[in-house]
Amino acid sequence: MSSPSKRREMDLMKLMMSDYKVEMINDGMQEFFVDFNGPKESPYQGGVWRIRVELPDAYPYKSPSIGFINKIYHPNVDEMSGSVCLDVINQTWSPMFDLVNVFEVFLPQLLLYPNPSDPLNGEAAALMMRDRTAYEQRVKEFCEKYAKPEDIGAGQEEKSSDEELSEDEYASSDDEGVAGQADP
Repeated sequence: MSSPSKRREMDLMKLMMSDYKVEMINDGMQEFFVDFNGPKESPYQGGVWRIRVELPDAYPYKSPSIGFINKIYHPNVDEMSGSVCLDVINQTWSPMFDLVNVFEVFLPQLLLYPNPSDPLNGEAAALMMRDRTAYEQRVKEFCEKYAKPEDIGAGQEEKSSDEELSEDEYASSDDEGVAGQADP
């Protein structure tokens, strides 16, 4: 590899040519979304998450920053921000790894083998240590509520599109008496 930018381009192309759906953010190659399926034979099976990936300038010498866009119940993922415990990737990252490794090795390993002793979500860690069955049930509830395949990207669209109102929102806005309406 001649330079980090060439390596970034090559790794990104390799990821795009794999089975993952990749959506670029802005025009650069620094930030993008990847749709990630929960590992089979785990409580996350059937869930689909949109992952935000940010590549540092020093990539591949420095690990990418990874965050879940839709909610996931996991001890090592911050419930509010979706950020992944950086130690998980940073401790094992090497320039020998590429972006496909993140989605075929790192994230599946994270979901299959959570580390409740170093949590970003204390509630998930406590429940996992106290009652593994209840923890797995909560994981499945989050998958059903926030990680259905048809919901992927819906959160992003809702944030950027406010011109469409649902029928309920439209009906409630009628009740508020809009200025300038003619009397019947």
